[in-house]
Amino acid sequence: MKSAHHTDETGYILMMLKITRFALLLALLSLASVAWGQQSDDDTQEWTEEEVAAFFAQDAAPDLPTAHRLDGITYHAQWWNNCGPATLTMALSYFGYSEDQGRAANWLKPNREDKNVSPWQMVEFVNTQVTELPVYSLKRYGGDLTRIKSLVHAGFPVIIEVGYDPDRAAQGWMGHYLLMTGWDDAQGVIYTMDSYDGANLPYSYDHIETHWQHFNYVYMVLYEGGDEPRLLELLGDDADMQQNYINAFYAAREEAIADETDAFAWFNMGSMLTELGRYEDAARAFDRAREIGLPWRMMWYQFAPYTAYIETGRYDEVIELARTIIDNSGGNVEESFYYAGIARYHMGEYDRARDNFRQVVNYNPNFTSAQEWLNRLGN
Repeated sequence: MKSAHHTDETGYILMMLKITRFALLLALLSLASVAWGQQSDDDTQEWTEEEVAAFFAQDAAPDLPTAHRLDGITYHAQWWNNCGPATLTMALSYFGYSEDQGRAANWLKPNREDKNVSPWQMVEFVNTQVTELPVYSLKRYGGDLTRIKSLVHAGFPVIIEVGYDPDRAAQGWMGHYLLMTGWDDAQGVIYTMDSYDGANLPYSYDHIETHWQHFNYVYMVLYEGGDEPRLLELLGDDADMQQNYINAFYAAREEAIADETDAFAWFNMGSMLTELGRYEDAARAFDRAREIGLPWRMMWYQFAPYTAYIETGRYDEVIELARTIIDNSGGNVEESFYYAGIARYHMGEYDRARDNFRQVVNYNPNFTSAQEWLNRLGN
């Protein structure tokens, strides 16, 4: 059995060392209201740009070569609707994993029509299901090209989630996973294992940065247990999840200030404010993102608006939003039923909530949160 120490919270020691800094950083969240033209409820003094930059400064950029490739990865072209499991299987192959993508798919998405596999599910698969290898995974937000390069150079496979809209597919915007395998500064490209388009595929730096923003620059890192201290050192402040949320919020806020019509920036701010428990501010950010306009498949993949709206009592809106997603996905996004169930629970509609949670579990028995709700409701 894998040690419980190796989880997505393994930055605990670093968090304790930085707790004073975290408390101070909470004051910065008052700047969230400034982004949409409102004053904070408190009278916290705003910081200068220099103070903010110093506060968020990471360790000095690593000394990296101008080009590098990560070898030892077996390419897997994805099966139907199987981008997440295929990409995760490729990353695991670096550590000697020899299974095909079917094993990951069977656990991550028992229904092959499932439209989405989330990063947290992929992390959980590595940490709880691949027990034969001492390999673990964690996810963080707010990544950048330097972070990718430093991790890949150190021998850590990195998966990112990006927006994807290939002209030839003529299907419109959707989510997609890429495994990072190297870079070349002279050509300005990141090399990827793209389960849909091919092995060792180069994408320009601009392409990665533009489409990665659609998913809040999320990244998953795979590592052997003995390498955990080295990984946490490379992550710096982002080793602590709470600090990472703050860092990613601030990065998204800067993007929204630079372009007030950037719907992804507003959405990303809302996602991080939700993680930080700032639900009213998060809901306003999501409202603004939706007002500007998001891809119609956005909530096939990202679900923080549901949480923010539930926590602010907007239950009818959650149900209406979930119904829209269910209608346009053929009912193949189980998270829509899940959050509708939570909203119905808070509305006192316990039988209908129970039906929603049963739909989730019937669709994906490994969706443990839905089973926990059923247990609470007495099945």
